[in-house]
Amino acid sequence: MNGSSGRSNSSSAESGGGVRRRSDATRDAILSAARERFAADGYERATIRAIARDAKIDPSMVMRYYGNKEGLFAAAVAIDLRLPDVSAPSRRQDVGRTLVTHFLDTWEDNEVLTALLRVGATNQGGAERMQGIFREQLLPIARQVCPDPEQVPARAALASSQLLGLALTRYVLRIPPVVALPREEIVAWLAPTVQRYLTAPNP
Repeated sequence: MNGSSGRSNSSSAESGGGVRRRSDATRDAILSAARERFAADGYERATIRAIARDAKIDPSMVMRYYGNKEGLFAAAVAIDLRLPDVSAPSRRQDVGRTLVTHFLDTWEDNEVLTALLRVGATNQGGAERMQGIFREQLLPIARQVCPDPEQVPARAALASSQLLGLALTRYVLRIPPVVALPREEIVAWLAPTVQRYLTAPNP
């Protein structure tokens, strides 16, 4: 009796694990398709039906997991930039190069940021997501290195203008001379400007 009950419980647990794995796989497929679609089409033109078709599932499954397009977009563009720690004095002296290199690595390895930038340029919800990333992830980096605490927001915003401008021209607009630039040249040109914005004495 007990042995039978044990087998039944074990079978139920395995079944539950299988359901969770299928559910996770479905969510992953939806999010992957959504990121590619948002990156290619922008927020307004991307549709639940097209995303479901790309993910090879029924549109009702997208609605089941994420409710609507706004909920799907929020989940698709949730991202941790994993910005490096620059608090050590030796890192502060090279924060420009560190950030430019890190952002290049992140943009080229992660379609989420391309989707977010494309949508953020034309959609209020996307813009708010970009502002949240700036506020929650880049401002703390600026606080670690800026010489004047009162100028942290302005300096961080100026650094962002360089990094986002690069991303827009290289990965969204794909302006040929920018796309053709080797990474080393981009870092060499851009790093001193980002460094100056974040660490130079007040003008």
